[in-house]
Order: sequence, then structure tokens, then C-alpha cells
Amino acid sequence: MIKEYLEIGEIVGTHGVHGELRLNPWCDSPDFVSRFKTLYYDSNGSCAAQIKSARPHGNIVLLRIAGIDSVEQAQKMRGKILYMKRTDAKLPEGRYFIAELTGCSVFDADEPQKCYGTLSDVSATGANDVWHITDGTGREYLIPAIPDVVIETDVANDRIVIRPLKGIFDDED
Repeated sequence: MIKEYLEIGEIVGTHGVHGELRLNPWCDSPDFVSRFKTLYYDSNGSCAAQIKSARPHGNIVLLRIAGIDSVEQAQKMRGKILYMKRTDAKLPEGRYFIAELTGCSVFDADEPQKCYGTLSDVSATGANDVWHITDGTGREYLIPAIPDVVIETDVANDRIVIRPLKGIFDDED
């Protein structure tokens, strides 16, 4: 399902004495977060946070948010989740966020009525992502997210079509 607002990370601490925040990003890289001028304190975008500055610092992001100017104010933010507006991300056509892929039903390309289960997680392995598909019994299967396997991704309709590699689902009862 395409979501208008997505979680981008969690405020995990402060940095310095002037209200700078440490954000643990939940995205591919801290650089991604640095692009945004506005983030949100809620999942419906009703409470905007104007970003004064954002810069990668190792595997975290150091943020300055308008209105947070002291370490005391910053400490109150610890544990808060920040959200981004999807349209601000400008993803290329056919690219989706993991939060949008999870929950999609996964069907067979050659037997369209055959549902393997639901995409429950995505693991980054370096060469390609690996999709976790959980069937109705709770059993998990792993498939490579490569063009030969993933035939169609229709996030708007919560549907993914795959042609699994031989052997992945062969041990089904």
C-alpha cells in the first residue's frame, strides 16, 4: 500500500548543548535523511518539524529542528519517531519503500490464483535484497528480489507477482 507518510527514524539522543538531535535513520543511508527540509512528528503529517540542518555523522544523522535550541528541549525529544512525506523523496519509477512492500500478497506468475503468502520483511544482502514471504502457517521463505524472480510489483493493490527459483517452495505440504 502506498503510504503518504513513512517512518524515517528515531531520535535516540542529543549532540552538544545547542539542541542538536541524534537520529537513528531507518533508511538505506544517513545521507538520504539529509535531503529533507521538513519532517513530521506524526504519521498523518499534521505536525511538521522544520529542519534547520541535517548531516550524516557515522551511521546516524545530526539534526537541528526549528524551535529546539537547548539540550533540555532536545532531551525531551528522545524516543520520538520522525516521518517523511513520500512525495518529498522523489523515488524513481518502480521503486518502493520497504514499509510499502510489507503486507503485500505474493502470487505465482504462472498460476495467478496461487498465493505464496505475504511479504513480511526485507533483508539487504549487498548483491540484492532478499524478501521474506510468510505463508498462512507462519512458515517463512526467502526469495531474491531480482528481475528474474520478481515479475510485477503492484503496491497500490497490495500485490506482488513472482516466478520463484526452483526448490524454494517445493517442500510445501
